[in-house]
Amino acid sequence: MPRFLSISRHDEQNRPTEPPAPELQQRMAELYEEITKAGVVLDMAELAPTSEGTRVAWVDGRAEYTDGPFTESKEVVGGYTVIQAKDKAEALEWTRRFLEVQGRYEPGTTVEVREISEG
Repeated sequence: MPRFLSISRHDEQNRPTEPPAPELQQRMAELYEEITKAGVVLDMAELAPTSEGTRVAWVDGRAEYTDGPFTESKEVVGGYTVIQAKDKAEALEWTRRFLEVQGRYEPGTTVEVREISEG
């Protein structure tokens, strides 16, 4: 079965400061339990803010390091999920369901879904 990388992007400057409401936390937990029981999730994580990150670029034959935050970036990668699905349509359906819940907490979140090349 193919694997897909689901990349969550959000506006780091305008993230909610309060945790999700209890009802929304419950809906998120139920979805995570369902997707895990379905055997779809292989790995999932939220990323630390860009203020804790470092970019490494290869410039003129050497590595250059830039510590965050990266203010020129409005939209940043905030998390990822590696899923295994029968096809892209199934991967997109799980992503839609994730956004249906997560989008209530963090409007404007977008998710890019890409198949992982196998070999």
